[in-house]
Amino acid sequence: MTTTLADTWGLHEAQFWLRGKQPEKRVEFAAELGMWNVYGHPEIEAILRDPATFSSDTSRLVPKEMLPDPGQDTATGSILQLDPPLHNKMRKLVSRAFTPKVVADLEPRIATLTHELLDAVPAGGRLELVESLAYPLPVIVIAELLGVPASDRYLFKGWVDKMFESTDQVSLVQKDEKQDAAIRKSLEGQKALTDYLGVHVDERRQRPREDLLTKLVEAELDGERLSRAEVVNFANILLLAGHITTTMLLGNVVLCLDTFPEWDERARADRSLVPPVIEESLRYLTPFAAVGRATMREAEIGGVTVPADQMLLLWVAAANRDERVFRAPGTFDPLRAENPHLAFGRGIHFCIGAPLARLEGRVALNVLFDRYPALRTIPGEPPKFQVNPNMTGVRDLPLATK
Repeated sequence: MTTTLADTWGLHEAQFWLRGKQPEKRVEFAAELGMWNVYGHPEIEAILRDPATFSSDTSRLVPKEMLPDPGQDTATGSILQLDPPLHNKMRKLVSRAFTPKVVADLEPRIATLTHELLDAVPAGGRLELVESLAYPLPVIVIAELLGVPASDRYLFKGWVDKMFESTDQVSLVQKDEKQDAAIRKSLEGQKALTDYLGVHVDERRQRPREDLLTKLVEAELDGERLSRAEVVNFANILLLAGHITTTMLLGNVVLCLDTFPEWDERARADRSLVPPVIEESLRYLTPFAAVGRATMREAEIGGVTVPADQMLLLWVAAANRDERVFRAPGTFDPLRAENPHLAFGRGIHFCIGAPLARLEGRVALNVLFDRYPALRTIPGEPPKFQVNPNMTGVRDLPLATK
């Protein structure tokens, strides 16, 4: 089986690459969205490495009615939407929290948490992977790093679910009641989370602790402390990015091994295969399918001239199936000679938490192998997937463990 996983489980119809198809055009204007779709790997990689031409600050191209209320500042300090030189300075502030040593030192804690979470699963040969492990593990780890109560993770889940409930791609030019309702719900989730973090930021200003949130509060940029909005939005991105990708990664890798049981057998027998299995799952089922950029000037992308001030949707998930870069892209092959996937990005915005996500995936998968002789989907209980077209990941994954 090489291309039937999407059809078997009914993944989002718009994600044609999951069905073994290549795009008719690598770069095309989607008039109904008011955006440009970019699907090619070389084209996207070049864009991600050129922030001067392709800005991460896409908010200036979004209609005002689709943005948060003026009193709800969700952009200031949001590292995902910053360009140099401010981006470089903000990234330096947090990079010390994700050094190789800091991440490596988290391994015992991640292993302990994984065992504790699985110890709480009722006996009986059944495991709901997302609820029991794939969601709580990474959110507890990042919450502990930040210094917010990990016990609040179910609050986070409710807010985050609101942000990504839409089943349709957002259009900048076509407005309808369904899209307006989806945007309102997403903004409600964003506001609830930023309000929550704001309370903790205010508390750290009064009572500092030994945590990342305090370090952000006390950090200085060009001789000045970060503003409240900068700290809140910085923490917001860390909390969101620190768990959503890993949650989907863990679910996706287990689903891939269920779909391709020969690799499950090989990885169980040879644990050195666990890291390449994770990398191939990131390519094969890329958690965040698309990222946005805005053209600062007229630019040529894959032989197509794109004007200034245009929104680009970079479909990294499609790029990870680009037959010009990946031999037999529809085949799940952890031992492929090269795997330059773009799941964690490229250039200055390469995911700062990628080493942590990889560590969490490696530790968790090894513990799952140690504890369960089998991890198989259950006939009649199919996995449920994220409904947002910009995401590829399971929301529910019931498994038989015997």
